[in-house]
Amino acid sequence: MDPNMDPNMDLNVDPITYKGCVYPWQCDQIGHMNIMWYVGKFDEANWNHLARVGLTPSYLRTEERGMAAVQQNITYKRELLAGEIVEIRSRFLEVRDKALRFVHEMRNAETGEIAAVCEITAVHIDRRARKAVALPATIRDAANASLAPGMAAN
Repeated sequence: MDPNMDPNMDLNVDPITYKGCVYPWQCDQIGHMNIMWYVGKFDEANWNHLARVGLTPSYLRTEERGMAAVQQNITYKRELLAGEIVEIRSRFLEVRDKALRFVHEMRNAETGEIAAVCEITAVHIDRRARKAVALPATIRDAANASLAPGMAAN
């Protein structure tokens, strides 16, 4: 993650891409949500975030396309405990010809405290050819329109 970038989301602008809670069976022997569940909740946020710019399930099926994460970095900030309500907000950081870089911020929805931040680089792929292909202009344009302030399109 870029150390110069402020990872805090704008709570008035950045959309909620996941909302849920921590179930007791998601907690480990220490009593907090196990890291596998952070990854799962971020994954669910991915698909909501990508759909906002046109990478919908129907587009991916019809066009035989997919998105493959090629890098994922998670920073854990505080524990989440059973019963806590979780929300994730997301924003694009970079739009390239064949790839998107974005960040998710997971918060305790009751307290507003940041629990974890996840930055992902995902590549648009042709599922049949199994190789990276250019994102359609409409998708790149939609992602560019929602770039984090100060982030430039490539």
